[in-house]
Amino acid sequence: MRESEFWSAVDWTFPDGHGRSLTQDLVLSELGDRSPLQAIDDGTNPQKVWEAMCRSMDLPERYQYIHRVKPEERDDLGR
Repeated sequence: MRESEFWSAVDWTFPDGHGRSLTQDLVLSELGDRSPLQAIDDGTNPQKVWEAMCRSMDLPERYQYIHRVKPEERDDLGR
């Protein structure tokens, strides 16, 4: 997962700016007690950060790979 794919996944999964806010406010022990944004800024692999977010938000497993689904096909997955 590239960083741009991470942000696309965040925006699709948590629309209307909620995801961007979540990446700043959510502190995860799995990321060394850092927010997802801090972890990304520190160079942590975006896939690792995304997977940690998915687990902490109790998202279905298919969301871990949302970046592999074309944006126009994501609506078929439901939210």
